[in-house]
Amino acid sequence: MRIQPQPLHEITKQAIEVLYQQIGLVNTVRFINQFTIGYGNYTEEREQLFASMTLDDVIAEIEEMRDKGTFSSQDI
Repeated sequence: MRIQPQPLHEITKQAIEVLYQQIGLVNTVRFINQFTIGYGNYTEEREQLFASMTLDDVIAEIEEMRDKGTFSSQDI
């Protein structure tokens, strides 16, 4: 008896469903994200984003966000 292989997109869909059922949505997303390559040039974007800020400015902004409850260590 010969079994026809399923298309890869069907296998992926089934695997994600099993993960979701077994470990939940958040952990499924975290698991899948470790395999994504990403895009862009983080170094260039970071330099543009923080060009006018010192390290003390960045730290102060993080602390302010924590105080307001808009950021937590679990967001990392």
